Amino acid sequence: MVTETTVRLLVVDDHAMFREGLVRMLEKEPTFRVVGQAGSAAEALAMLKETDPAIVLLDVDLGAERAIDFVLGARRARYEGHVLAVTAGMSDAEAIQLVQAGVTGIVHKHHSINTLRDTILLVAKGEVSIENTYLAPVLRSMDRTRKPKTPMLTPRDKAVVGSVLHGLTNREIATKLAISEGAIKASLRHVCAKLGVRTRSQLVKVALEHYKDQL
Repeated sequence: MVTETTVRLLVVDDHAMFREGLVRMLEKEPTFRVVGQAGSAAEALAMLKETDPAIVLLDVDLGAERAIDFVLGARRARYEGHVLAVTAGMSDAEAIQLVQAGVTGIVHKHHSINTLRDTILLVAKGEVSIENTYLAPVLRSMDRTRKPKTPMLTPRDKAVVGSVLHGLTNREIATKLAISEGAIKASLRHVCAKLGVRTRSQLVKVALEHYKDQL
C-alpha cells in the first residue's frame, strides 16, 4: 500500500474548510498522494475499498460520530492500512480506546504541517507515534490489560463474537451458523456475561483487545 515514491492518504474531517486546507497543503508534498477526503466516518468507510489508502488521517471529533466509529468499521471491512488520529484534544480514556482498537498514531492539530508530515512518514513505515500527552495513560493501560487472565471462549463463542465483529445481525448470524435466532441471542447473553459486558459495542471492544488473534 505504501509505494517507493508515494504514500496514499485519505483525509477524514467534518470541518470542510480545515479539511480542504489540509488537503491542499498535503498535495504540495511530493511524497504524498491524497486519494480522497470525507466529512464523516460513514462516508470514509464507503470510500475505503475504492481509494485503498495507506494511511487514513482521521479527525477524532466528527460531529455526531467519533473516530472509534470509523476504526471499528474499518476493522470489520478488513482494512489493512494505518490510521493516524488527528485531534484538537480528547480524554485519556478515548486515546486508550483508539490505540487498543488499532490506531497507529495520535497527533495534535496545533502542530505544524512539518510535524504532521514527519508523523505520517513514521506511521507509513509501520512505527507507532503517540503524542506524549497520551503516551503515559496508554502505557499504563497496556500494563493493566496484560495482568488479568481472560476467560476462554468456546468454538461457539468465537463464531458468534467473530460474526458480531463483522457487523452481522442476529438473524444473519443464525443463518450463517444454521441455528435458531433464539439460540444466537442466548449465546450472546452467555458470552457477554462471561466477558463482563452489556452491549454489542462493549463486546466488540473487549474482543478486539483480548481475542482478535483467535477470531
